[in-house]
Amino acid sequence: MDTQNTVAELIRKQESDYLSGTTTIGKYVEFSQYENIEQIDAYLNSKHVSGDFDSQGREKPFFNIVTAVVNIWYRATTIASTMIRIKSNKFKKYIPAFIATLLIHDWMRKNNFDDFLNKWDLTEARYGSAVVEFVEHDVDLIPSVLPWNRLITDTVDFENNPKIKILWLTPAQLRKNKLYDQDKVKELLEARSARETTGRQKKDSKSEYIKVYELHGELELSQLTDKESDNEEFVQQMHVVSFVSKRGKRGEYDDFTLYKGKEKNPHMITHLIEEDGRAQSVGAVEHLFEAQWMVNHSTKQIKDRLDLASKLIYQTADPNLVGQNVLTAMENGDIIVHAANAPLTELNKENADITALQNFALQWQVLAKEITSTPDAISGNTQPSGTPFRSVAVENQEAHSLFEVMKRNKKRDLEEMMRRFVIPFIKKQMDTTDEIASILRSQDISTLDQIYVPDEARKRDNQQLKKTILSGELAQNLDPNQLQAQIQGEMATLGNQRFIKPSEIASKTWKDVLDGFEWECDVEIENKASDDQLVAQTLVDILKISADPNVQMFLNTPKGKMIFNKILDKTNALSPLELAQMPVTQSVQAPPAQASPQPQSVGGSTVANNSGASPSGNNPGLSA
Repeated sequence: MDTQNTVAELIRKQESDYLSGTTTIGKYVEFSQYENIEQIDAYLNSKHVSGDFDSQGREKPFFNIVTAVVNIWYRATTIASTMIRIKSNKFKKYIPAFIATLLIHDWMRKNNFDDFLNKWDLTEARYGSAVVEFVEHDVDLIPSVLPWNRLITDTVDFENNPKIKILWLTPAQLRKNKLYDQDKVKELLEARSARETTGRQKKDSKSEYIKVYELHGELELSQLTDKESDNEEFVQQMHVVSFVSKRGKRGEYDDFTLYKGKEKNPHMITHLIEEDGRAQSVGAVEHLFEAQWMVNHSTKQIKDRLDLASKLIYQTADPNLVGQNVLTAMENGDIIVHAANAPLTELNKENADITALQNFALQWQVLAKEITSTPDAISGNTQPSGTPFRSVAVENQEAHSLFEVMKRNKKRDLEEMMRRFVIPFIKKQMDTTDEIASILRSQDISTLDQIYVPDEARKRDNQQLKKTILSGELAQNLDPNQLQAQIQGEMATLGNQRFIKPSEIASKTWKDVLDGFEWECDVEIENKASDDQLVAQTLVDILKISADPNVQMFLNTPKGKMIFNKILDKTNALSPLELAQMPVTQSVQAPPAQASPQPQSVGGSTVANNSGASPSGNNPGLSA
C-alpha cells in the first residue's frame, strides 16, 4: 500500500476498483462482487437486470423462484440464542461455565440478540456470506449485520484488506456525533451533495443526506500521527471520511476527515459454505441465476403468445402492405389501410407450443430444486397420490444433509463470535454485584437446586443451633430431610426462574467469583428439535414404557439401560444425563419397637454434594 496516499485517496481507488473491476477465478470465469450483489438484490425484488420492458415496449413478467428457496434455506439453517451455551471441559469449572452462560444470555436479552441472529441467518441464506460487526459503545457491545450493498471490500481476501462502510447521514446526525471533528463537519455541510447509491446513482433529488465513508483496516501508523518515521508500523485503525468534487476541476476533491483513531477489529465474515478464490460465497439466489433467467424467458414467450392470441389479426394480399411490419403497427395502435376489393382474412393464431414452453420452464424449476436441495417434500408441497412415505422421508433426509453442513459451519462461526467479541467484553464488564434473573431449563434448575438446597439447609441448621446455644437452651439439629423439603418448596414457587448474585458479601463482584477462570471451555450450539409434536409423542411413549412394571424390571438391567439410553440418544427428545441427574429419594426405615437379636438395617438420607455454591440469603435463590 502506498504510504504517500491519503485515506481519502485510498477510499476512492478501492471504490473505483470495486465498482468496475473483476476477479479472475479461472480461465473462463470472471467475477464481479459488485455486479453479483446487485443482481441478487434485483432478483430478490423481482426485477430484471435488463429492464422491465422489451424492445417493443412490452412489459416483461418476473416469475420469481428464488424467494421460496431463500425462505427454505433460512428456516433450515436458523439458530436461536437459547441454543447457545458455555460448556466446561473440567469438573471444577462447571459453575464458572454455567455462570458464563447466564451472563451471555443476559447480554443477549438486553441487546435483542435473537433479532441479530435472524438478520444473520437471512443474509447468509440470500448471499451465502454475511459480514457482522461488534461495536463497543459506552458500556455496551452492539452486534449488527452489515448490508452488502453498502460495503466495499476486497473480493478475494476479506480479512487482510480494508473494509469500507458507506453511510448516509443527515446534518443533524453529523452534528450529534461528538466523536466527529465538528469544525470539519461544518466545512462538509457547506459542500454537501445529493444522496447516491454505491454505483453513483442518485436515489432522490434531496441534498439532505451526506455520503460518508467509514474505513476499517490495518494501515500505516503515520496515517494517524502524520509522522514519516511511522510509515513502517501498521496498526488497526478507523477513519471517517467524506469528500466533494471541486467545481470545474475534474478528478480533484476536497477531503474532510471527521474522525481517525486506533481500534480493535470489529468485523468478521461468515459463510454457509466457504468458496475458494472469492470473499463472498454462493447463496441460494446466486445458485438460481441461470434457472431464474430461463424461467423468466419462457414465461415471457408464453405471455407474448397469449397476448397475440387475444388480438384479432387479419391478413391481406394488398401489395401496399408488402414490407411493412403489421404486428408492430398493431402494437403501436396504427390503423391498417388496404386497397379496395383486396382479400382480408383472419390470421390463424392457434399455437400448440405453449405447452412445450411450460414444460421447458418446468425443467428449469426442477433443476433449481436439485441445485439448492429444496425438493417438494421439504417445501411442504403435497406429494402425488401413491408416493411412498419412505421415499419422501429419504428425500427429506438427503436434502437436510446439506443444511446440516451449513449449520455446522454456522456453529463454528458463532463460536468464534463468542470468543472474539462477546466473552472478552463480558469479562471486562464483570466488576459488578448486580443480581441476574434468568429463565432456566428444568435440567439446569435441577442441577442448581441440588447444589443450593443442601448448602442452604446446612446454613439454616447452623443458624438455628447458634441461636439456641446463645439463648441457653439445649441445642438439637433439625431434621435435614424436612428442612430440605421446606427449602425445595420455597424454590418451587419461583417456577423456572432463578435469581443469582455473586455472593452474600456485598462487595464481592462477578469478577471476583470468576477470578482465575480463563474461559478455557467450549462454546456449544445445541441442536433444536424441528418437530415439537414428534418430540412430545416420543416423550409420551417413553413415559408409557417406563410405567410398565415388566419393562421397569428389564430397564434396571445393564442391557436394558444401554438400550433405553440408545433410544433417548437417537430420538434427541431427552438426554440420558437429564435422567441421571434427577435425585433419587430413599425411604427411611423406622427402627423396630422391640429389641431383636436379628441384625437391624439402618436407614439414611442422601445428601447432595456441595460444589462450592453459597446461599443468597433468606429469599430462595442462588449465589455463586
